[in-house]
Amino acid sequence: MSLTRLAETIAARAAADPEESWTAKLLAKGPEKCAEKFGEEAVEAIIEAVKGDRERLTSEAADVLFHLLVMCQARGVTLDDIEAELARREGQSGIAEKASRG
Repeated sequence: MSLTRLAETIAARAAADPEESWTAKLLAKGPEKCAEKFGEEAVEAIIEAVKGDRERLTSEAADVLFHLLVMCQARGVTLDDIEAELARREGQSGIAEKASRG
């Protein structure tokens, strides 16, 4: 599944019945809960990266991407918004970009 398709699925499920969709249930709990869940998944990915378990890291990384997009959906940030920001940064040194954020 592409990130675009995943983002579209998350957006569509935002209007679903929370009793029938994990995504809708998570979104119904609010942006703070979505952020908490993203943080949990990010920590799990970090643990697997440190352990060096490629298969588990792959699985956790998929969870991180899913929950990142759910968290963004909860705050009205779209994948298009994220891609536009990445495009804006393209060709700019990572060091210079970080310095521009202050």
